[in-house]
Amino acid sequence: MLVGTAVGLIAAIASILLVKATIRPDVVIALVIGVPIAVGMLLILFSRRRWVTTLGAFILAIAPGWFGVLVVIQVVHGA
Repeated sequence: MLVGTAVGLIAAIASILLVKATIRPDVVIALVIGVPIAVGMLLILFSRRRWVTTLGAFILAIAPGWFGVLVVIQVVHGA
């Protein structure tokens, strides 16, 4: 899960640098938190093999890292 959080941090920084479009904050939070949590939980709940459970935990751990970077960016920008 630690690796998943680190990947979430890197993905958030890369997306901030690559995407210049303005998006509503509620949509961004829904995408950043909702999609990885939904995919990770589904993988964990319906997994029949250990590696699928591990993959689900990894994807689930991406959300807090990504969200943490978004919060830090908002704090730095004073929003």
